Amino acid sequence: MAKKVVTFGEVMMRLSPPGYSKFAQATSFDLVYGGGEANVAISCAYLGMKAAHVTRFPDNALGKAATQFLRHHWLSTEHVLYGGTMLGKYFLEKGAVHRPSEVIYERVGSSFSLIEPSMVDWEVVLKDADWFHWTGITPAISEGAAMCCLDAIKTANRMGITVSGDINSRQNMWKYGKTMQEVMPALVENCDIVITSRRGIREMFGLGDLDCKFRVSAKALMDTFPRIKKVVGKTRTSVSASHQQIQGKMWNGEEYLKTERLNITHVIDRVGTGDAFAAGLVYGLLHYEEDIQALDFASAACALKHTVPGDVNLVSLENVIDLMEGDTSGAIKR
Repeated sequence: MAKKVVTFGEVMMRLSPPGYSKFAQATSFDLVYGGGEANVAISCAYLGMKAAHVTRFPDNALGKAATQFLRHHWLSTEHVLYGGTMLGKYFLEKGAVHRPSEVIYERVGSSFSLIEPSMVDWEVVLKDADWFHWTGITPAISEGAAMCCLDAIKTANRMGITVSGDINSRQNMWKYGKTMQEVMPALVENCDIVITSRRGIREMFGLGDLDCKFRVSAKALMDTFPRIKKVVGKTRTSVSASHQQIQGKMWNGEEYLKTERLNITHVIDRVGTGDAFAAGLVYGLLHYEEDIQALDFASAACALKHTVPGDVNLVSLENVIDLMEGDTSGAIKR
């Protein structure tokens, strides 16, 4: 039977000038939908898993269009909520070569930001789930979203469901009166798998320093929050906006693991690559016996997302396995 993942977070409308045009050149915008957690769920669905996403949309044509986007990409939308009047959105100007990408957000007052814990029955939502995934973006949006996320995590704990958190967050998002240092510990202490960076561990929990290695910071995080079984991250080397290198890494409490470095020489779209890594990790840990296999799978999924336009990694299980096993040819599949 296929494994099931449930994710929770905001889905936004993404508007981009065609191709690599700058905002000043745009007379039209390409439109897609995306959000970190939904991106993970969709990626898992394309890998053959059952996947559901919980979010809140405005009860209007845009909210229905966003819902249809999730359904189109194989997600269960049974527990999508409707209310409020605004769909969050962001504008993306894609970088190229030495010019970086630029993002402008419009999400204050969105329907999702007004979510409250009483709106979701997590025992119903998580029935038959094998995995629950959240990111550090969700608790940064509003106090209601943070409390709802905590309820989901604790319910998953009670139900014996694995919980993963991709906790790298953006400091400038926390604008509702609480800091990530106040909110994140209660969420992270109930996680089984944490995806983060040395910098994230230092900024959120005051552990480690600029000079210590990832494994040292990861061990300090696991010592602080004993429920955590694995701390996972990736090293990204930006040769240019169009040329990236990716390497996965993990501290599992006993050994430090690293993947081979994958060289991505022609980046099509970098947005959502971290979500592709998280989805690959979820799939890998559920389907492979060895941690290094799961990490290799996650890194391959991440690398392939750089070749897919939009927020979401739409590659197949076969695509990821081929790259994981060393096939970098990109040869036509007939």
